[in-house]
Amino acid sequence: MTAVWLTIAALCAGTVAIKSFGPVALGARRPSERVSAVIGLVAPSLLAALVVYEALGSHGSGVAIDARVVGLAAAGLGLLARLPLLVIVALAAVTTALARALF
Repeated sequence: MTAVWLTIAALCAGTVAIKSFGPVALGARRPSERVSAVIGLVAPSLLAALVVYEALGSHGSGVAIDARVVGLAAAGLGLLARLPLLVIVALAAVTTALARALF
């Protein structure tokens, strides 16, 4: 086995352990509405933070403003217009490609 597959196996085992901790710790009790609402917002907020980090990050230190930011802005406008997700992804990809071609 290579190091990559060992890493994948370890991450899978860790994910199963973390996911099984909740039911074991809580038993049959349901979390409150407030806790459920917070749990529901964790994944989208982490994904948004990752997208912004990748869009604004540069190879060194600091912030890079380039075509990725234009694509991110296009995706944000698509979200505001309540477009379907597939259309938003396509819009962001096309906008980013056009910005890279022009600049």
